[in-house]
Amino acid sequence: MNSLELNKETELTPKENTVETTSILEQQPVVENEISVETAEEEIPQEKVKEEVQEEKTENSASAVEEKKNYAALERAELIELLKALIDKEVQEAKDEVEQIKQWFYKKLKAENEEQKKLFVESGGVEAEFKSLKDELEEVLKSLLADFKAKKAALSAHIEQEKENNLLQRQNILEQMKALTETTNDVSSHIGEFKDLQQKWKTIGAVPSAHTTDIWKQYNQLQEKFWDLIKINNELREYDFKKNLELKIVLCESAERLREEKNIVAAARQMQKLHEEWREIGPVARDVREKIWHRFKEITSEINRKHQAHFTDLRQDEEENLKAKIALCEKLEAFDTSELKSYNAWDKAAEEIKKMQEEWRTIGFAPRKENQTLFDRYRKACNEFFDKKMAYYKGAKSDMSENLEKKKALCEQAEALKDSTDWKEASEKLIKLQRQWKEIGHVQKKYSDEIWKRFIAACDYFFEQKNKNVSSQRSGEHENLKSKQEIIIKITNIDVSDSAKAHAILKELIEEFRKIGHVPFKEKDKIHKTYREAVDKLFDALNIDEANRRLESFKGNLENMVNKGEKKIYHEREKMVRAYERLKSEIATYENNFGFFTSTSKKANNLLKEMERKIENLKEEAKLIEQKIRLIDDKL
Repeated sequence: MNSLELNKETELTPKENTVETTSILEQQPVVENEISVETAEEEIPQEKVKEEVQEEKTENSASAVEEKKNYAALERAELIELLKALIDKEVQEAKDEVEQIKQWFYKKLKAENEEQKKLFVESGGVEAEFKSLKDELEEVLKSLLADFKAKKAALSAHIEQEKENNLLQRQNILEQMKALTETTNDVSSHIGEFKDLQQKWKTIGAVPSAHTTDIWKQYNQLQEKFWDLIKINNELREYDFKKNLELKIVLCESAERLREEKNIVAAARQMQKLHEEWREIGPVARDVREKIWHRFKEITSEINRKHQAHFTDLRQDEEENLKAKIALCEKLEAFDTSELKSYNAWDKAAEEIKKMQEEWRTIGFAPRKENQTLFDRYRKACNEFFDKKMAYYKGAKSDMSENLEKKKALCEQAEALKDSTDWKEASEKLIKLQRQWKEIGHVQKKYSDEIWKRFIAACDYFFEQKNKNVSSQRSGEHENLKSKQEIIIKITNIDVSDSAKAHAILKELIEEFRKIGHVPFKEKDKIHKTYREAVDKLFDALNIDEANRRLESFKGNLENMVNKGEKKIYHEREKMVRAYERLKSEIATYENNFGFFTSTSKKANNLLKEMERKIENLKEEAKLIEQKIRLIDDKL
């Protein structure tokens, strides 16, 4: 562990500079620098402080970039364009974002390869024979990353060269300081020159780490030697002591306020910055020197103890998390799939595995040395289950072939009925065939559209012919208009004080409104608009949710489709079924992907919550479509 040596007072003799404190700022799992209060002769290398501050700024900058950029929403080509724009930026400014783009690019490339593999397998290919196509974008990415790596290497070499130059400059300043301390002239006449050298020293950057401690030690010794030779005016010296004391009292007060800081890691970092400021302040009067230093050192030790206790607690929590994760891995590994003999059984088992995955995500970090090994074990157990499930589904292809033959038989029956003029009997038979179709399970995707189009084409042809032969004459349209107007008035006058009763009355009136036949064509839109406005207004008053409104609205649209013929209804049902299957597939994909996420940061937690919300919305939409399909079936 590195230590920061903090200057107590520049004017203390080596004998007086013997106070030490325990270390501070030990991070978990990465250990940061300690705050160590030691001697006055050895100060913290300014370069090291600057580097640590710069690292903290870089981390904050990287975090800010990550929050601003939504890489998940970008295509790989867009990520490449974004990377091209970053290459010309400064390495420190761009490196974290470049890494993010690289990770997201390969994550998306992997997803695309998996999708291609899936399509390859579904089209009859053997998974072991699948080969990913050569990706030109990946070659561009590699080229850009190579350029950026070369740029980083050049920057590192430049920085090292600068450090060597800085070392030479500092050594030159030390020689000049040494000459001033050994002059035979009036040393006080060289105060301005000495201070100029001190200012120049502060403007010089970092030196190679191997020389840092020694060169700072020489610098402090020369400072002490020079100022010991100076006969400073007592009044001016007293004034400097007074101002320095005031500044150090302010630092002590700031340090003491850190006792109230709940984030002990932030408090420890702030304490380190206060030590850096302390070092920059000059000496105070000898009679208060020990007192003020003891005050500052005491709060340092207290913050240090809290910091160490904090990470001790974290390590205890990690041990508990380790036990919980090991137990969960053992549970996953012991999961018995030998008795799973049906789709339903596998689906239920998959739900249990997903619950275990949910439990895994709620458990915090284990010790760093165990984390990756444990996650690999967990991932392997999950993959083994889903691989077995996949194997079962592949074995079920024979069932799909049998289903295909059953659907072909229904197509032949429907085609035999399509030219019938016995409208009632043929309609009943076709509706029965459609119900049988629903009861038959899935067929392979490559046959699904073709067999469905064949079946629905026969049904559509029959109902088109039926509609042409059914009298289009309507009677009593004006009476229907009057009846609908009366119902609208009743809806408008419903008392909403009893919401349950009002809702029941509204449903009865809506049903009654739907049962009424056609109205004159020129009045159709007007009466429907008036009706919808009255219903929507009452929905608002009764706080009816959006799903129920959409369902009620669909019932009205369904009546219009009935009037336009059964072909329109069948087309609507086909559209609903496809939408339902698409939603179920999308839900399954999200839930499967959800199982492989882990929460490693606040941003990752937010991403998981957003995915959970999306899955819930998709399920609600699927439930609504399922209700609409049942309404269509009732009409048929």
